[in-house]
Amino acid sequence: MEDKIQKRATDYNIEIGNFPRGKLNKITDVGGVRVGHSTIKEVENYTGVTVILPSSENLFPNKMPAASYVLNGFGKSAGLIQIDELGTLEAPIALTATLNVGKVLDSMIDYVLGICENDGISVRSVNIPVLECNDGIISHIQNRAVQKEHVFEAIRTACEDFKEGDVGGGTGMMCHGLKGGIGSASRIVNIAGEDFTVGILVQTNYGALADLRMDGDKIGQRIASGGMKTDESEKGSVIVILATDAPLSSRQLRRTLKRVGVGLARDGSYTGHGSGEVFLGFSTANRIRDDGQAFHTVREIKDDYLNPIFRATAEATEEAVLNSMLCADPAKAIDGTPIRSLREYMAL
Repeated sequence: MEDKIQKRATDYNIEIGNFPRGKLNKITDVGGVRVGHSTIKEVENYTGVTVILPSSENLFPNKMPAASYVLNGFGKSAGLIQIDELGTLEAPIALTATLNVGKVLDSMIDYVLGICENDGISVRSVNIPVLECNDGIISHIQNRAVQKEHVFEAIRTACEDFKEGDVGGGTGMMCHGLKGGIGSASRIVNIAGEDFTVGILVQTNYGALADLRMDGDKIGQRIASGGMKTDESEKGSVIVILATDAPLSSRQLRRTLKRVGVGLARDGSYTGHGSGEVFLGFSTANRIRDDGQAFHTVREIKDDYLNPIFRATAEATEEAVLNSMLCADPAKAIDGTPIRSLREYMAL
C-alpha cells in the first residue's frame, strides 16, 4: 500500500468538541491497543480485513470487561451474544465485509488456538467478535476474497499509527454517498484528578449525502446541489469500536456505547431501516483472569462521574467518521459509477 501522508479533520481546521485529543488522535492512544489491516484491491475484489488487538497479552486467560450495543440490528456480526451475557472480551476483534465473516472467524480461531497452544492453554471454545458492513456496491462480495493469509497479515502488521480510509475492512465501504472506510479519534478526560483516554474506531458504510454535516455545516446539501447523483436512502451499516483505559464495568461500557449514536447523529445519520449500527466497547483497566480464584477485585468509576466519558465518546465518534471519509481515496462502483472522496469537496 502506498505510504502517503493522510489529511484528517484537524488538518482542515475542523475542531470537533472541547476535550483534548490523544497523541495520535486514534484508538491506539489507549495503551496496549494496536490496529492492523490487510487490503485487497483487485479487478473484482475491493475489500479487506481490519483487526483490533486490545493488548499484547493473550486475552483468553486475561479477559477484559466488554459490552456491545445494537442501535439498529440490520447486521450479521458474530460473537456479541456471549459478550453481552458474560461481560468480557477474550479475543481480538475483526472488521470485514458481510460475506467474509465466516472465513475471517475461522481464521481468527486458528490464530487464538495457536497462541493458546504456545501458552500451554487447552481451548475447547473461544468467543471472537467479527463485525461487518456490506461492501457489495464496490466489491464483488460474493467472491468472499478475504483468506487466512489476509487475516494473519492484519494481525502481524498491527501498530499504533495505522492508516485510515479505504484500507482493511474499510476498503469497499461508502459513507453518506461518498467513499467511506476506517476512521479513528480519541479524547482525554479528567475525572477526580486522573486522566483517562477514550478511543474510537469506525467502519463507515451508511448515510445519505444530503444529510452529511461537518461540525454542524451542511456540506452534504452543497455537494448534492452540484448535481451529484447518489442513493439517498439511509442504509449500509456502521461498526464502532470503543476502547478506554477508564475503569468501567460491562454495564457502564454499554451505557457509554449508547452515546455513540449521538456522534453519528451529529454527522447526519438518523439510523434508517436498512442501516445496521453495531457498537462494541472494552476497558483495558481491569482483567478477569483465569487464575482459579473465587473472587477478584476491580476498580470502577462511580456512575455520577461518567459524564465526561459520555461526552468524549460522542465527540470522538463524530470526528472518527469524518476521518474515515477524508482519508479515503475515490473509487468506482461495480457498475462503473464514480464514488467520490469527501476531500474533493473541502473547498466548497
